[in-house]
Amino acid sequence: MTAFIVVSMTAAITVGICCLIAYEIMRIIWEKLPKLTMQPRLRVPLLIGPIFLSHILSIWLYSLVYFGIENFTKIGAIVGQGKSVGLSYDTFLDCLYFSATTYTSLGFGDLTPTENIRMLAAAEVLNGLVLIAWTASFTYLAMEKFWPLPHGGYRRRSSDHPQ
Repeated sequence: MTAFIVVSMTAAITVGICCLIAYEIMRIIWEKLPKLTMQPRLRVPLLIGPIFLSHILSIWLYSLVYFGIENFTKIGAIVGQGKSVGLSYDTFLDCLYFSATTYTSLGFGDLTPTENIRMLAAAEVLNGLVLIAWTASFTYLAMEKFWPLPHGGYRRRSSDHPQ
């Protein structure tokens, strides 16, 4: 029961940190994008890099948590054929690979979590789905605002022109 509580708290903290990372990156983008002195069509591709970075940071954070739990506790592990064991670079790469496939909900199944660490993996899937959807929505809104129409105008939104 104690291990479940520890993993649940770890999952909650990790989810919170990942959400804050995504929020801050999107907030900074939204603040800086209108101030850029470049063609509006070039602004939109510039937001993809930081958004991608937010997902990469989240995947790395989860992989560090998996690596820490696997190597410094008895709460659970990631197992699979050909999985490295112990404190090594290869073990971390396995955790990174597992985290990337879990975050994107791809889950090949060649590596699987055991014991209570399964709850952390479940939280990562849900967190990844929510953050991917959130950043996709943000990208759409940015494109709608900053991507000009072919005739040189911009899309009008009712919120842009109050009556």
